[in-house]
Amino acid sequence: MSPSAAGVSLKVASTLSFSVMVVLIKLVSARVPAGEVLFARAFFGIIPVLVYLMWRGEFPGSLHTDNPLGHVRRAVVGTVSMFTWFMGISYLPLPDATAISYSGPLFGVVFAALILREKVRIYRWTAVLVGFVGVMIVLSEQITALEAGLSGARAIGAALVLTSAVFAALAMVTVRELTASETTGAIVFYFSSSAAVFALTTIPFGWLVPRPMDAAIMVLAGLAGGVGQVLMTQAYRLAEASVVAPFDYANMIWIVLFSYLVFGDLPTLTVVIGSLIVIASGGFVIWRERQLGLLAAKARANEAGTPG
Repeated sequence: MSPSAAGVSLKVASTLSFSVMVVLIKLVSARVPAGEVLFARAFFGIIPVLVYLMWRGEFPGSLHTDNPLGHVRRAVVGTVSMFTWFMGISYLPLPDATAISYSGPLFGVVFAALILREKVRIYRWTAVLVGFVGVMIVLSEQITALEAGLSGARAIGAALVLTSAVFAALAMVTVRELTASETTGAIVFYFSSSAAVFALTTIPFGWLVPRPMDAAIMVLAGLAGGVGQVLMTQAYRLAEASVVAPFDYANMIWIVLFSYLVFGDLPTLTVVIGSLIVIASGGFVIWRERQLGLLAAKARANEAGTPG
């Protein structure tokens, strides 16, 4: 198997692992406080990451950091994203929540332009606008339900998941800044550790002693999230990001399948249409970034080959 094929396979496997994590978390979300679930996800998610770093011989050396404040910023926005995501899926069917979460990369383009001062041309701005139309189509179902007085909870869930997507995009911006000086192991380890610590601050708001089955589910969710992180990291080691990234949308396949088998939920036609628009626009953004990367690499190669 070629490195690219192996990278894609690992990426798809990571989406399966993350989907299992989400389903497990939704199973307990109605009974266990979101902060407590967040702690389990972060704390037990560290275990597969540490095993992976030890297997590669990168522990503890890869945990050295020259930018502790950068890790704090990443931890804050990442923890808010994860917390609001866990709260959001307690109100929404998973296909709806996943479709809304796909707006994250679109917000990422906006933040890359505003914060990182990256040059974003008309093609990507157009894709972002089209993608947000898709998001609004998905949200329209929740808004209609709210206006009809049918389900205010769904509107709350949609707002929480959209907030999660915004903070996930901010987290990606901070990760891109950290990669200039930090190892992947350090970024993942310090985020998970910090998220577990931040989660402890929610104890005064009503933690409880979970039932044995709920406790086991939360431990498994944390381990599944950590395994997904390891698989994704290895995928990006083996293949270019532009090759691997589009397969993130395989997540929707697993989510729809598991949602139907476990909860009996199926996405409505509105959610399907909106999801396809968001996925298409996100795919175009990834393709466009790949083309720009190839052009930049070609320009550097030509410059290096030009006689001084």
